[in-house]
Amino acid sequence: MSTAIAHEPEGQHQSKKAAASGWIGSALEYYDFFIYATAAALIFPQIFFPQGDPAIGIIASLATYGVGYVARPIGAFVLGHIGDTHGRKQVLVWCMFLMGFSTIAVGLLPTYEQIGLWAPALLVLCRLVQGFAVAGEISGASSMIMEHAPFGRRGFFASFSLQGVQAGQILAAAVFLPLAHYMPAEQFNSWGWRIPFLLSFIVIVAGWIIRREVAETPAFTDKTAQKERARSPILDAFKYSSADMFRVVCMALMNVIPVVATIFGAAYAVQPAYGIGFAKDIYLWIPVLGNLLAVLVIPFVGNLSDKVGRRPPIIVGALASGLLAFGYLYAISIKNVPLAICMSLLMWGVVYQGYNAVFPSFYPELFPTRTRVSAMAISQNVGTAITAMLPALFTFVAPPGSANIWIKVGAIAFGITVIAALAALSARETFRVPMNELGKPDARPLNKADYDRLREEALAARPARSGHAAA
Repeated sequence: MSTAIAHEPEGQHQSKKAAASGWIGSALEYYDFFIYATAAALIFPQIFFPQGDPAIGIIASLATYGVGYVARPIGAFVLGHIGDTHGRKQVLVWCMFLMGFSTIAVGLLPTYEQIGLWAPALLVLCRLVQGFAVAGEISGASSMIMEHAPFGRRGFFASFSLQGVQAGQILAAAVFLPLAHYMPAEQFNSWGWRIPFLLSFIVIVAGWIIRREVAETPAFTDKTAQKERARSPILDAFKYSSADMFRVVCMALMNVIPVVATIFGAAYAVQPAYGIGFAKDIYLWIPVLGNLLAVLVIPFVGNLSDKVGRRPPIIVGALASGLLAFGYLYAISIKNVPLAICMSLLMWGVVYQGYNAVFPSFYPELFPTRTRVSAMAISQNVGTAITAMLPALFTFVAPPGSANIWIKVGAIAFGITVIAALAALSARETFRVPMNELGKPDARPLNKADYDRLREEALAARPARSGHAAA
């Protein structure tokens, strides 16, 4: 059984450093990505598109949001290859710069009144670059944290990459809140919305300072790994891991829940065409509060997955959050702000984290080191790209003025979460598999007694080797 812990890196203090870097890096990068999402729902229909039929403006704006996800599979092929051939650290630096500069560009774009159709065209171009850049963030950060993590704690440590993503969403909404609340509507629509995008310059500087300090993972740099490094990680991923890649595509459809909560939900609640009439600054508190709760819940669920496995939290989280989507949309339909907030807290802040906190460890564990970033990036981003067009589909199926909007959209959302749950059920369990056996379809996990014993030994040994208390 000694091989089970032989994989642990020398200088185990890197595990906390990698987790902290992944958290902060993901928070900063997803701040960039989600300020666009917020603006697409709240302000872009009025300033970047023709002001004829308001429903068409909403659909077009939400479609440009989806374009960012369409670009993600392309970015996944390129950035995944870089991550598996040049290192996890290298790909994360590329992601950060591409994301930062494309976000700043959005803040400098002229409006439809100023340059006509060039405005939405340039907006789409910037969103394409954003989507390309973000494609390597989660797979790179999750792989880096997991490969630095101590034995028996991969779920806990890897969950911090998604905790950072939720924090980035909080930051994105929090920047818009005071602007939407305190600025006169005319000034906010004219130039106030640009401020969050231009602040991305600070994101670039902060991200560069943080990520240059992180060491490359031993799983990537070790001599054996270098000899086994794939010349074409993408081809190898499809050749040897296609079944697990398909499972990840299906599980990644869980992105439907944040789409319902923050994108379609925002348009449904705020846009005048729907007639609900939530104030913009009030509605923005819904994702903020949901994400605040998620930040607290994620590490507990990640830690739970180290004890009960990866599949149970994902399956329960998928099915329960799909059911709660009905309640959330119903609360908006009856214009009940307190109920909408409560439903959001349950659906997104708590239950959805059964999936969200666990996939950063589960996905990379399904693939071998030599193709890990490529396989995870491609399959995860294909899945999220499929869900990206859902806001426009929801608006088409349930346009402004139609009946039973909450039932129609809720039914689609729940059907998708059932698919994700079935994909998780069909996957093999990975939490007890040693690092050097990960990604092998025939790998046998340790039994519970040996796993628990080695996990406790690894935790007890950490302070003596690293000079600090165990996480």
